Amino acid sequence: MADYDVFNGDADGICSLTQLRLAEPRNATLITGVKRDIDLLQQVSAKAGDRITVLDVSMEKNTDALLAVLAAQADVFYVDHHVPGEIPTAKNLTAIINEAPDVCTALLVNGHLKGQFAAWAVVGAFGDNLKTSAQAIAKTLPLSAEQTLLLEELGIYINYNGYGEKLEDLHFAPAELFRLVSQHADPLDFIVGAGKANFEKLQTGYREDMAAAAAIKPETATDKAAVFVFPDFAWARRVSGVYSNDLVNQFPERAHAVVTEKSNGNYLVSVRAPLANKTGAAELCKKFPTGGGRAAAAGINDLPRDQFSHFVDTFAQFYSQTRTA
Repeated sequence: MADYDVFNGDADGICSLTQLRLAEPRNATLITGVKRDIDLLQQVSAKAGDRITVLDVSMEKNTDALLAVLAAQADVFYVDHHVPGEIPTAKNLTAIINEAPDVCTALLVNGHLKGQFAAWAVVGAFGDNLKTSAQAIAKTLPLSAEQTLLLEELGIYINYNGYGEKLEDLHFAPAELFRLVSQHADPLDFIVGAGKANFEKLQTGYREDMAAAAAIKPETATDKAAVFVFPDFAWARRVSGVYSNDLVNQFPERAHAVVTEKSNGNYLVSVRAPLANKTGAAELCKKFPTGGGRAAAAGINDLPRDQFSHFVDTFAQFYSQTRTA
């Protein structure tokens, strides 16, 4: 029997797995990657009796691989908040799926564990830009306002670390970062205790990259939608997702797209629906090949260069209309 932990390399995936492995340690093979690397389940060669945990990875994007491991009689525990497509019916599949815009995988795991490591769920929710949901749980914990802010910072930094075109763009490979943070039952110990040096490495990188991003002027901007274009630099790839979150927090009535040039000449696109109306991002991105995500936050992994103008026009028109959930 073998164990596999398959998880998104962002804050939500890492904090979800941290909670589970603090509650139930396993010597599992870790399968992850940069945030946009979601075709992960196909990397598992499953046998009968294997235990596979899948966290914060679109079931819809992994349907064939999921059916294959289920057919091999592996046991699968699947937790996610993205559009799942048709969920298979199988006695060896346990699926906790919730697409609500105020939910992330770390919060679903927290519910499953009945709050056993709720501070890590707070970190994951902050990382997924679910501030209201994160603060609601934080208020039930013995945390000061300053400590809650530190958990928010950590969530943002872990999320920031997951963005990049390749692992070499990142400060920490996601599997390595999981191993580092999951040593600490209390995330504050990673921030101000034994893990402080690693926290400070993330903090420094984030602040430097955000300063570079702040110097970029929008390609187009209205009161409904704004598009920013970033160059083909490692800092730009790292900061694209968290800068999108930062923009939508600054301008909650406006949708945002951060478009980053790729080495192949195409673009990586990060879309955030308005914070005041978290709808439509996945619907928009699915209009383009390699697009997907969820209602509040979505992206396009490889937008052809000759479709850039079409994307900008589609994005502006899409969010110029009044949208409802």
